[in-house]
Amino acid sequence: MTTRIAVVTGGIGGLGSEICRFLARAGRRVIAADLGARAERIDAFRAEMAEFDGRIDFEPVDVADFNSCAELVRRVEATHGGVDILVNAAGITRDASLRKMAPEQWHALMRVNLDGVYNMSRQVIDGMTARGFGRIVNISSVNGQTGQFGQTNYAAAKAGMHGFSMALAREVARKGVTVNSVSPGYCRTAMVMAVPEDIRAGIVAQIPVGRLGEPSDIARTVEFLTADDAGFITGANIPVNGGYFMSF
Repeated sequence: MTTRIAVVTGGIGGLGSEICRFLARAGRRVIAADLGARAERIDAFRAEMAEFDGRIDFEPVDVADFNSCAELVRRVEATHGGVDILVNAAGITRDASLRKMAPEQWHALMRVNLDGVYNMSRQVIDGMTARGFGRIVNISSVNGQTGQFGQTNYAAAKAGMHGFSMALAREVARKGVTVNSVSPGYCRTAMVMAVPEDIRAGIVAQIPVGRLGEPSDIARTVEFLTADDAGFITGANIPVNGGYFMSF
């Protein structure tokens, strides 16, 4: 069986780390790509992944910078071979109501959350189509479907990710490449756990399954969509939100 090469942006974050684990357990060679300035977190990540005997590597990247993404993919190709799987999980928040949102809060978020999807996908799509196999999964958000107070920038970017997924899915469907989105609901990540406990309890009360999601709930879905035999699912958005938002 071919060992697929997977790149996960935001790969040392809460969701990203779990996605790396699931892909490695599925037999993939995984490159966690993230900002290179967080030396302490990178060292901790490498220690956490030691059980995988080198099947998970770290590479620095700034997804907001097109050239940084190009360099990352060149390094991966030179060391491991062509990228078969890309998971765009890098993301930031810059919350403020629109009346108080500074231009830089808008642009900084867009550069990472939406431009980053283009910057990374553009580097790998030619190789995927040439080889006749590829899997791209974009980590969107339930707030891209419902909107959220104080998140016009975030909701716009996350909705835009799925528009990107659908359009690119049409372009490459006949080349063996699938492009899908996963929209997590509220999960037990550092960002959500930083929310005051009473507000968090109110959120959980609105989730029909009665709990926050776990990073593994998202990672399991990504593993499914990136499988070799998942070739008939493309242009889809998979909600993983415990029933918090339901729609056709």
